[in-house]
Formats: sequence, structure tokens, C-alpha cells
Amino acid sequence: MIDIHCLSTSDADFQPQLNALLAWDSVSDDRVQSTVAEIIRDIRARGDAALLEFTARFDRWTPTSAADLELPRARLERAWNSLPAAQRAALELSAERIRAYAERQKLESWSYCEADGTLLGQQVTPLDRAGLYVPGGKAAYPSSVLMNAIPAKVAGVGELIMVVPTPDGELNELVLAAAHIAGVDRAFAVGGAQAVAALAYGTATIPGVDKIVGPGNIYVATAKRAVYGQVGIDMIAGPSEILVICDGATDPDWIAMDLFSQAEHDEDAQSILVSWNDDFLTQVAASIERLLPTMERQPIIETALRQRGALIQVRDLDDAIAVANQIAPEHLELSIADPQTVVTRLRHAGAIFMGRYTAEALGDYCAGPNHVLPTSRTARFSSPLGVYDFQKRSSLIMASAAGAAELSKTASVLARGEGLTAHARSAEYRGDAA
Repeated sequence: MIDIHCLSTSDADFQPQLNALLAWDSVSDDRVQSTVAEIIRDIRARGDAALLEFTARFDRWTPTSAADLELPRARLERAWNSLPAAQRAALELSAERIRAYAERQKLESWSYCEADGTLLGQQVTPLDRAGLYVPGGKAAYPSSVLMNAIPAKVAGVGELIMVVPTPDGELNELVLAAAHIAGVDRAFAVGGAQAVAALAYGTATIPGVDKIVGPGNIYVATAKRAVYGQVGIDMIAGPSEILVICDGATDPDWIAMDLFSQAEHDEDAQSILVSWNDDFLTQVAASIERLLPTMERQPIIETALRQRGALIQVRDLDDAIAVANQIAPEHLELSIADPQTVVTRLRHAGAIFMGRYTAEALGDYCAGPNHVLPTSRTARFSSPLGVYDFQKRSSLIMASAAGAAELSKTASVLARGEGLTAHARSAEYRGDAA
């Protein structure tokens, strides 16, 4: 019998149990931080020379020069042309849907004029250059290339730079093909903290960027945190999460497989089912037991479910919603009869999958909305990656003479109240001249 946490909101110790289950310390330990800090210092000091040494050390292949790190666009195109037709069609459809959704997210500039002729507004501009980190080796995700690159291109980013580790010099053809169809401008076969440092500070070969996006291991996440401020970053992501609210009328095998879909990512992933139907929780537990041996990644799934998975019995739908809002999951499946009447009550979730037929996996690949989502309860204050992450907003202010005469009076009073005389006199000069 698989060992998975079984909780109930009726238990006196439910809250401490839930808190313990949700606890996740995403802060890397001193050893990781020290290693990353050393790598960043070395990249800043020695540039390409350090990049070549780290590539040989960590990826186990030795480029003859820094120029060998770049993957020409012709190489990306060759990967695309070499794909089986079914894979090309799948990437094309996914890219098309992601792009169509992203187009609706674009922020536009706006302005308005007040009665005295003063103009106020907002100017929206894309980033000049963005960096995309793509995991390599066993964790090669072409879907992540599409999800990160397409919104950047829709936003109008001037140049999109992709870095991808190539352990033992091996390239993932699907990742390269995805980069081609997504419009990546330049790609480099380099990964780890050294790639993040190169993107942040630039080397002779790899240009510095304005923002770094994309997932990675603990060294990549630590490096992104370390370079934040020099560049922007998307987020510091924790393990993948799914929370399913079900009324008991969905096939229990479907729900079990939905829980597996996140648990198979890694041993720290979290899969939680919430229901007020006790019999259904028992049915799903039986489905888990029966289906788990059929999974290729059974050991990973089993460990994840044992360590951080849970079946939670709640009193009713209201109780389920309260639990979901507290957990603030990355993925939330609302597998109930009429989800649209309930969804507005769910305040904290990265993405909400409504109805019995909407598997979270659809969102991972081809539904359209981005699969780069806030984890570890950060959905309380952050949002999915989108076009707006690659756009900046500048305020526009153009005072008319009449507007300056009036506004300077208020500015003068407030500035002198703060003891900032130069501010006051700067405003007064314009007001007196108007």
C-alpha cells in the first residue's frame, strides 16, 4: 500500500499537519551559494576563458574556442527539418496557440489630456535583450522553450539569447527545433550558474541581457537570485505542484494520473487531492495503488507522493476553497460539475484548470496560457510568465503652462514640508513663469 498523507480539516491538528506538508525551503545551502558566488566572480573576471573551463568541468566536453559555444541558426533550422512530421506538427500547433494567447496580453501605450492641456500617460516598450535558460540533459523541455521565447517575441524583444547545457556535448534536437520555431535569435551551448553569469554580465562571446527567464537546477536558481539587480529575472521556482478539488464524480483513474503528472517531475514535487467525498478519496487511493506500477518513473512518483503528497478530506466545497486559497498552488484543477460558478472564489493559483476534461497536462504543452507559474505559495502575490514580463512602462508627463502654474503650488507646499527646498523652487520657477 502506497504511503501518502491522509488529512482531514476536521482534525484538531490539521493546520500544523498542512503547514508541515507545504513547508519548502527553496534557499540553497551555504555550499551551493559559495560555489555559485565563485563561478560568478570568475566569469566577471575572466569571461570566455572561465566559461570554457566551466563547460569542460561541468558538461564534460571541451570547446576549442569560445566561438564553438554558439549554435548557428542554421543548426537550429537543421534540427527542425530533421524532426518527424508528427513532432513538427505538435510544436507548430503548440506555438500557434501560445502565440495567439500571448497576443492578447500585450500592453499598449496610452495618454490623456486634462482640461488645462497637461498630458499624462504611459509609454510601453519591450526589453532590448532577454536571456532564456533552458535545462539540458535528462531535463530537456522543448515546451519550456516555446513558453518562454514566444511571449518575448510577441512583446517585441529586440534580441532573444538562449543558453542550454550540453552534457558530454550532446544536443537535444527537440529543444533546438523549438528554438527555431519560437524565433530565438542566438543560442549557446552553455549551462549552469556560469551561463546565468554570462548572460548577466556579458562576455566577449555571449552578450549581456536585461532579463533572464527559464527554469534550472538549484545552482541556476541560486545564480539567478545572485544576479538579480544587475538584470531582471522571472522568478525563483520551487518544485512542481498540483492541487485537485473534486466532487467525486470524475473517474478516479483520471485524478490519480493527474496527481502522477506532477509527481513524476522530481521527488520534491507536490500532488494534493481535496474532496468532501470520503468514498472518492478511497477510490483514488486504490487507483494510485493499481496504476503506479505501470509508470516508467514509478520510483520518483512514489517518493514524491510519500514525502509531499496528500489526500485531504474537507467538509464541503466551501471548505475545499478555503484550503486551496491557503495552499495557493501552482496548478489547480477544479474537477467539479459547474466550475465557472466557483472559479472567482479561488484567489490564489498560478493556473486554474476548469472541468473534468481539462487535464493540467494540456496547459503544460498546448492549451495556450503559459506554463511558467508561481510555486511555493508565491501565487499569493505573483502571476504566470507573460508578454508583460518582457515589456517596460515609462510614465509620461507634459505640463502645460496653466497646469504648471497650478501644480507648482501643491508641489511647493509638499516639498517645503519635506525640507527639500530645491524641489520647491524648481516647481515655483515654472509656476511663476506661467
